[in-house]
Amino acid sequence: MRGSKWYEPRDKAIKLRKQGWSLRRVEANLKIPKSTLSGWFKNVTLTEKQKLILAKRDSVYARTRLAEARKKAATWHHAQKKMRMMQALQAAQATLNGIKMGDKNTLDLVLAMLYLGEGFKAGTGTGMGNSNPLILKFFITALKRVYKIPTERMRCELHLRADQNPSILKRYWSRELKVPLKNFMTVSVDQRTKGSTTYSTYKGVCVVRCGRSDIQRKLMALSMLYCEQMVSDYMGG
Repeated sequence: MRGSKWYEPRDKAIKLRKQGWSLRRVEANLKIPKSTLSGWFKNVTLTEKQKLILAKRDSVYARTRLAEARKKAATWHHAQKKMRMMQALQAAQATLNGIKMGDKNTLDLVLAMLYLGEGFKAGTGTGMGNSNPLILKFFITALKRVYKIPTERMRCELHLRADQNPSILKRYWSRELKVPLKNFMTVSVDQRTKGSTTYSTYKGVCVVRCGRSDIQRKLMALSMLYCEQMVSDYMGG
């Protein structure tokens, strides 16, 4: 045994084991395979106190490894999500590259399809409500470009939760939409939300109206005709 390369490491490993070191700890410290250590430690007897200490350390080690594994999994999933989002953006950009962004007929059609899903259908006038400023910015921009509706004709309303400040949010939406503050006519507060806290990212729902029932009728007719034509052309309907 004295001629073996394992002679000194074996004695050291057994000594550490008798001091209450766990198999994992010895393996990490001495860089000796676990299978080799298991054979060496067969006849090493530990005290009950040492066994309890090892059991506790193993439990802590297992929890630490589990936490590390979860962290690695979360990092991997985040990277995968980021990669899928990048792929989606690239595919979206490829579609946009084939569209004439300045074409008013295209813009009119996109506005009509948006209006079909988000616009007001009941009552008179053309209007839309949303909590996403980008949607309303597009709505306003399209009305200006296609239908020549000036900003001064836009009228806005806010629908807020009980703990939100109307003055602050009027200024927020006015700044975001580039609509004059005086064009914000009314604020409606949902009293059912009293006592609950609103996320700081939620700025309520802003409604933009421009009157002009004829635009509403045109957008609804355009969106429905487009859907019917697509169904007819591709589904034989």
